[in-house]
Amino acid sequence: MTHASINDPVVARQTPRADFSIDQCWEEYTEEEHAIWDLLYARQVELLQDRAAPEFLAGLERLSLSQSGIPNLETLNDALSALTGWKIVMVPHLVPDDVFFTHLANRRFPAGRFIRGRHQLDYLQEPDVFHDIFGHVPMLANPVFADYMQAYGQGGLRALNLGTLHNLARLYWYTVEFGLIETPNGLRIYGAGIVSSAGESHYCLEDAEPQRIRFDMERIMRTEYEIDIFQKTYFVIESYKQLFEATQQDFAPIYERLTTDNTNYGTRDAAPDDKLLK
Repeated sequence: MTHASINDPVVARQTPRADFSIDQCWEEYTEEEHAIWDLLYARQVELLQDRAAPEFLAGLERLSLSQSGIPNLETLNDALSALTGWKIVMVPHLVPDDVFFTHLANRRFPAGRFIRGRHQLDYLQEPDVFHDIFGHVPMLANPVFADYMQAYGQGGLRALNLGTLHNLARLYWYTVEFGLIETPNGLRIYGAGIVSSAGESHYCLEDAEPQRIRFDMERIMRTEYEIDIFQKTYFVIESYKQLFEATQQDFAPIYERLTTDNTNYGTRDAAPDDKLLK
């Protein structure tokens, strides 16, 4: 489920460990690579002040993910582990599902090492270190969301032999990557795919085109997604507790319904019971 590297010589010369992890070799990032991080960081922080969830912004501050180059995992992991027991591990490329779920179930988040080039600032199909660390890690500093991520990994391991991984992947996509949350100040972003994207940070909250639907786990598991366009549907949670509690139920009845009634929804479809938000 994650991640690929793009012509990174530091990755190419390493042999991954049994869990697919590699060394970050932070001292080998170039000045240009650090400068790209700083540029992306400055742009996104400005955009997100009135758009990101308060918990995301608090995570940025608590982890000192400042505009000072690509974070060193030795320092970052100390800070993150002290808050929620999570740590980041570098991986060289796409890892098998069982490896991905095992990392999450043990409070380890796999991150790619490479960073995009200047010609890719606005769009990158493969997640890079900016997406993975800036986008994902601040929310892992929130205890409830951190527990949700672990529970998701545990659920993935249980689902490996049930033929429902595509349904579970949709839950990850529409929450961890492209989730919105309702706050007293309106809808805010917590999904990593949005907070790391300048264009989608505007679009998801301000454009009239996409649907914004209240969280419904089974509806999400029936909803397809596209990876190379802005989303046409977003799901909105009321709280991170709602997310975590959704993973504490027995998924077997849900998987059975998904198998016996294989109704699926396209990215632009509406369902009869959708609760839409503006």
